[in-house]
Amino acid sequence: MSSQCTFCDLIKGAAEVSVCHEDADSIAFMDIQPVNAGHVLVVPRAHYNSLLDVPPEIGVHLFQVTMRLAGAIRRVTGCDDMNIVVNSGAAAGQDEPHYHVHIIPRRVDDGFEINLPFSGSAMPDRTLLDAMAVQLIAAMRDPMKTGSSSGHQGSKVDPAKAELPKPKTQGPVKRAATPEREVTVRRAVEGVTTGKPDVRAMWRVEEGPHGELVYERREAM
Repeated sequence: MSSQCTFCDLIKGAAEVSVCHEDADSIAFMDIQPVNAGHVLVVPRAHYNSLLDVPPEIGVHLFQVTMRLAGAIRRVTGCDDMNIVVNSGAAAGQDEPHYHVHIIPRRVDDGFEINLPFSGSAMPDRTLLDAMAVQLIAAMRDPMKTGSSSGHQGSKVDPAKAELPKPKTQGPVKRAATPEREVTVRRAVEGVTTGKPDVRAMWRVEEGPHGELVYERREAM
């Protein structure tokens, strides 16, 4: 637990707070600097610094509470539109060292802005987007990169690993073979994409022995 956490103090009853939901794992209360009336914070009772510290089961529970409250906020405020916001880490604007979810009802011209898509970003080359997507897939499947799933407070876990279903049958589990597939990729010439698929080459994609993706180039007929 953080030695100076405002939310932990509020949960302990050290200051006034307007609670609109509470259960064994979470509490929700009104933001004291609301964007609009009905602005609510959904907070885990246990202290977790950021998104990556939250155990998967707590994250799922917080989202369920958020969805239930969102419907109530809509009925009470009359706002059909809202933002569900998580700021994780100082660079992302997290102002309290205790993970929390904002539910913000929105009104036209209320002055609050979350500008997406980001106007300061140029559209990346499709090959760069494809490469990043492949790296993310590999990171979720690589067993060497998974964390502890014990669920201890503050432990970092890999959501992809935690979501794997447990076998319901006894005995050895047979893993279905991953079918091979061929994909067409864009071709870059001197650092500039052609914008068209490379018709001269195909790629065979299959899953390796440890869940990693294996790419093999083969010439198109």
